[in-house]
Amino acid sequence: MAKQLTKGDIVDHLAKKTGVTKKVANEMLAELNSLVYKNAKKDFTIPGLGKFTVVKRKKRTGRNPQTGAAITIPAKNVVKFKVAKQVQDAVVGK
Repeated sequence: MAKQLTKGDIVDHLAKKTGVTKKVANEMLAELNSLVYKNAKKDFTIPGLGKFTVVKRKKRTGRNPQTGAAITIPAKNVVKFKVAKQVQDAVVGK
């Protein structure tokens, strides 16, 4: 299994590919993260990568794993990410 990329690995790669310093590449990555955090509520798409959305989960019944008792899990909002078709085709194939 291939080694997972760290933030440092991603910053190094961006710096080399774009010809900027690691500091600038790190700032670009941080700014992209900031954009996602601020705009995910309104749906945020990164072209060619995917889309962040906020989805409301309904209230549901679950089980306490220790006691087996039924519990109610309250409704809540969650952030979801849907992978773009281009990524799916490139990684998994058609």
